[in-house]
Amino acid sequence: MDPFLTLLHSFSSSLSAAELRELKFLCQDKIGKRKLESVQSGTELFNFLLEQQVISSHDVDFLKTMLKVIKREDLVTRLEHFVEEGEANVPEDQPDVNEKRLQKVAIEVICENVGREWKMLMRKLGFSEVKMDRIIAANPLNLKEQLVQSLREWQKWKGKDAKVTDLIKGLRDCNMNLVADLVEQKLVQLNIEAK
Repeated sequence: MDPFLTLLHSFSSSLSAAELRELKFLCQDKIGKRKLESVQSGTELFNFLLEQQVISSHDVDFLKTMLKVIKREDLVTRLEHFVEEGEANVPEDQPDVNEKRLQKVAIEVICENVGREWKMLMRKLGFSEVKMDRIIAANPLNLKEQLVQSLREWQKWKGKDAKVTDLIKGLRDCNMNLVADLVEQKLVQLNIEAK
């Protein structure tokens, strides 16, 4: 059973009707009005937020802010404890050291060579529009930072399933063959240096 879902379920059962109404109010810009009207429990609300990728076990900032606004410091503390504990268990969900090193190099090359078309690449990687919009809002005038943050979020989201081969395939699917070639050349160079 997913520990994050278990945590959300326990949060849901401790919310009063008034607190649920406040949380729904705070989610108006994240969830459509019709969906919000249908929400009868914290579990349903959290489910919509998970579907929209507004919250995840790796991204609890929005959830933490909401809980602070409704003055549920007890839940904020539990959430922070979960994140701290979760960090200790993260390595099994992370790529191995070599894959991380390759990803770092690939991301550097991508960030130096992909411009305005970065959103097309992120879509090919299965990254959500909602997350891209949030990253753009946080970095409105910095195209390179938008791409860097998106790729970092993609790595977090995919965990150990984040592969350099996916990045290269995504580039090729977007007809960014020159950038894909540059990534491959850099990786070959890196492997030669490692030997």
